[in-house]
Amino acid sequence: MRKQTKRFHLQEVVYEESHWDLLRKLRGQAVELMECLREFSPLVYGSLARGDVHKDSDVDIVIPYVIPSCLLEIWLESFAVVERRISQATPWHLIKGVVELADASITFPLVQPTRIEHEFYRFGGFLALEQLLDEGRVPGVDKRLVLIDPTEAGHHELSVLGREHEVAKRLEVSINIIAERVKVLQRRDKVGRTGVFLNKTLSPDESFEMVLRTLASSNTQLRRRAE
Repeated sequence: MRKQTKRFHLQEVVYEESHWDLLRKLRGQAVELMECLREFSPLVYGSLARGDVHKDSDVDIVIPYVIPSCLLEIWLESFAVVERRISQATPWHLIKGVVELADASITFPLVQPTRIEHEFYRFGGFLALEQLLDEGRVPGVDKRLVLIDPTEAGHHELSVLGREHEVAKRLEVSINIIAERVKVLQRRDKVGRTGVFLNKTLSPDESFEMVLRTLASSNTQLRRRAE
């Protein structure tokens, strides 16, 4: 079920032992993958970094900078790859490569990210491998536009709406990423799930870079972002 954004929301959540067990299980999966990709400085993103996991939580791993996709895929040879695709939310957003595994996904930029695109992951919360191994947790904002602020027993929840500057300071991000995510997620509430500008599945013999070049050669909007 799609989560609606929240206003005037304040709550303290205490985790049961089953929640901690699930968090440890999912983080164990993330650690196995991140140790394999250690040389690429991988990050775990979202609820696994914050701690507010649930039974449908995904293991989302992010490579924060452009790398040759062939190197990434060499290190993933021991994992079963379900799908490889190129994704872009809108013509102005980051063009990303996505490798889907059975129980995790790895995302990496195919073009240089802007500052606000780098901040997207800090907005949601991320951890490096060493922080994950130390059982760290960080604050971040979920899809309800609620700040998840970890506590020893669980977490505090606080609406972002009306507290944008306070949240930006807490997360050490610019107000621009707060405003951008508020706009996107509130629009989703009004019109439902928004479409994706580009979602191209690759065949086994295609590389990410080759397919992107081919797509950009016939699409002016894509070419501008890929240059």
